[in-house]
Amino acid sequence: MREIVFDTETTGLNPGAGDRMVEIGCVEMFNRVETGRHFHAYFFPERDMPFEAEMVHGLSTTFLSDKPLFAERAGELLDFLEDSPLVAHNASFDFGFLNFELERSGRPSVSMHRMVDTLTLARSRHPGAKHSLDALCMRFGIDRSHRVKHGALLDAQLLAQVYVELTGGRQIGLGLVADAGTVAIQQSARPITIREPRPARPHSALAEELERHRAFIAKLVNPLWERFVSVH
Repeated sequence: MREIVFDTETTGLNPGAGDRMVEIGCVEMFNRVETGRHFHAYFFPERDMPFEAEMVHGLSTTFLSDKPLFAERAGELLDFLEDSPLVAHNASFDFGFLNFELERSGRPSVSMHRMVDTLTLARSRHPGAKHSLDALCMRFGIDRSHRVKHGALLDAQLLAQVYVELTGGRQIGLGLVADAGTVAIQQSARPITIREPRPARPHSALAEELERHRAFIAKLVNPLWERFVSVH
């Protein structure tokens, strides 16, 4: 099954109050295995970047000033998303900004029925624990050392690994089903060869082997074990 894990960066928390999406990163997965395909874009928000938001993701007004408007890349984004389920952390936030930008550019919004929220999955699996992306990466041993600030594509890539762990772990991508769309880890699987067990080999020393061993021991000078034999 094809799924898209995505993340967004914004100017704030509320699109209804004038906040805008400034970055989106999407990672394609097939049967919970990353395919290597992704979509990543920055957008000019047509407003200044608040200081607090810039401290989170590092995207300044100057950096974004020459980036395209969301509407200019909306068609490319929708082509990448297709009709696949969309996975995000605290997904209602990302869906809210995605649909706001789509509607603002005259595009149909994405159905909320396609939403898969990893925050909800994490709370269900680990109630009472911390459920931030950093905390989940630490819990599952996912390297996040290169995550200095939030970034949509990097966070989507980390979330893809978290999503795999939340939904069964690495073994779920090791199916042997032949399918034209399967990824490399499945295509490289080979048929299992069943071999008959070998009969047990004798382990007793032969008489000549025992004799050679005794001759070797006799040549040793003051062996350690003789000290213990003499005590008794």
